[in-house]
Amino acid sequence: MLALIRYMVPETRSQEFLKQGQEIIDVLAAQPGYLRGRLCRSVDEPNLWAVVSEWEGAGFYRRALSAARMAMYPLMILMVNEPSAFEDVYVSGRDD
Repeated sequence: MLALIRYMVPETRSQEFLKQGQEIIDVLAAQPGYLRGRLCRSVDEPNLWAVVSEWEGAGFYRRALSAARMAMYPLMILMVNEPSAFEDVYVSGRDD
């Protein structure tokens, strides 16, 4: 399962967001069912960032959100309000 949370971050807050985003990934990584995660920044729109994580299932992700709530709270005003959980319907490629 893929989790994608996007944020619109003003340039003046990008360094602060980078630090807090890393903290969120670290908290998520400590949760059961976590597979991998990354903090991404759009190449075309530098104010658009994403916390991307992969999970063994939606239940693990939803429980992890509860655990990460305090780390995520300061950034909630920057979140893009949209669905964040996606299930795989087709996967191709290598897992190097």
